[in-house]
Amino acid sequence: MLISPRRGCLVQARRHLALTCPSAAKIAPPRRPREKVEIPGLEVITYGERMHYVPGLAKPVYPPWEKDYKDPGYYKSPPAQEMALYKQKPCYVFNQRTSMLEAVRQAAWLTKTQVNSGLPPHLLTLAESLESRVEDQSERVQNAIKHARFWDTTESRPNKEKYSKTLLLNLLHLCATLQSSSSTQRRRILAENYSLAATWRRGEDLFQVRGQNGLLQCSMDALPQVCGEKDISATVDHVLETFYPVSPTIDLQKVNVYKEMNCTGFRYDYLYPHAHTLYFLESTDPQWKLKPDQFRAKMFMFAFGNALARAHKLYGTEPRSLLQRPITVQAVGSNGRIFQFLVFQLNTTDLDQDDGIKNQMWLDADVELYDFAKVRPLIKKKQVKVPAGLSGYKAEAFRKFLALYLHGAV
Repeated sequence: MLISPRRGCLVQARRHLALTCPSAAKIAPPRRPREKVEIPGLEVITYGERMHYVPGLAKPVYPPWEKDYKDPGYYKSPPAQEMALYKQKPCYVFNQRTSMLEAVRQAAWLTKTQVNSGLPPHLLTLAESLESRVEDQSERVQNAIKHARFWDTTESRPNKEKYSKTLLLNLLHLCATLQSSSSTQRRRILAENYSLAATWRRGEDLFQVRGQNGLLQCSMDALPQVCGEKDISATVDHVLETFYPVSPTIDLQKVNVYKEMNCTGFRYDYLYPHAHTLYFLESTDPQWKLKPDQFRAKMFMFAFGNALARAHKLYGTEPRSLLQRPITVQAVGSNGRIFQFLVFQLNTTDLDQDDGIKNQMWLDADVELYDFAKVRPLIKKKQVKVPAGLSGYKAEAFRKFLALYLHGAV
């Protein structure tokens, strides 16, 4: 309400609304470009010679300016057909952001692998025997969890990406201190941000695994093979699962510019040439976040890629129906609470046909380390449903984590 200066009375303020909300929110349609009319035999008069805009004259068209030096900021790649690495036959690439539709089943077909549920029996026996030898193991693991979830942040709710990585590093440090007397532990090192490339043929198609993947624990000594010759020979009778009518190459990047290469990511004289265990963390970016099954397929493919690149370096790129010594690579995935454990054994590099000896993989999925880690209690209807702090700790997950870490050292 306003007071009129002349009448001295209250006057209601007027509202001036020119447009309604729906019409005001509309975006003006883009302008249509004017059609250029070219008349043969007629010269177009432009304002190029006058060096300024002149109404009524046409806009000059200049040839593209080519610099006499290479400027990365304005580099334009030539067409793919003119590149030196262009090939008519395409290559299907799996990288760290690939989300395969059929996940583990598709990865098993691509790598000619027999999938087994659960970890190998001797690794489970190793995990149970280690628990009785270590004092205060549960308490130290719970302190590592509390450090990652509560003590390493000042925020009310810690960032998932931060506490997942902190927890993984805490568990690795704890595993190293539990068995620090072993000389084998000193023959290992952690590597990060290394690039992998492995190429193989499956049927009539060419496949490649490449890119950066997780945290790698390298070793001077190779992991022992999980299965003996008898179990390896029994894989001949295994029939690979198909997912017809879905194509095995679905969701893989199809490229025509590529180079057939096999590289472990390290120099030939690297002191720790053997891949021991790969550690993966789930991405928190919603654009590239993978579902649990696709995340396990990523672990599967990169474990296979590391083993295949090592096999090609040892035995050459020619396909071999049975390796003289199978190559074993492990993988561990985590989102800060749930862990995935994987053991892969490369028995053959002859991946062209479905028959013959198969590779082997053991997968223990969705193993929970704890139930809740709350900064504040969860209260519903005046009842405490979940108390503050760490609750529901499960020692089985760390036993398996420790067993994979000490595999080959005990």
